[in-house]
Amino acid sequence: MHNTIILCGVLAWLAAQIIKTILHAIKFNKVVLERVVGAGGMPSSHTAMVLSSLISVGRIEGVNSTVFGVMFIISAIVIYDAMGVRCAAGLHAKQLNIINRMIIKNKKTNTGESDNIEPEHIELKEFLGHTPLEVIGGAIVGIIIAFVVPVKD
Repeated sequence: MHNTIILCGVLAWLAAQIIKTILHAIKFNKVVLERVVGAGGMPSSHTAMVLSSLISVGRIEGVNSTVFGVMFIISAIVIYDAMGVRCAAGLHAKQLNIINRMIIKNKKTNTGESDNIEPEHIELKEFLGHTPLEVIGGAIVGIIIAFVVPVKD
């Protein structure tokens, strides 16, 4: 069995995640394996995956096909969600983490508690969504992968 659309989508996601991990390691001088599967960051693996799949569908079925139309709508929703809803959720998580740290610090100062963080004060993930530049990066990765992988029906 060979499915070019799935192959392109998975390869684009994998390429974006590897690039994301490398860029994160360069920026922070440390390899964080969570970045290999984590959301957020440069480039957007969600965008890479859906655009690579969209282009593959267009190459195989044609841009006038129903499948291409459905894939186009799905791609638009995923990209909009990555830049909008998930990006806002990441900004909210960042602010909530700041507030939580302030509350913990204030509580420790006033009560003299130890430095152990209680389980209910676990940090929220801040890498959730994408900036427009990260989405463009993902789009470039997705487009390249879609045209590098040979088309097989």
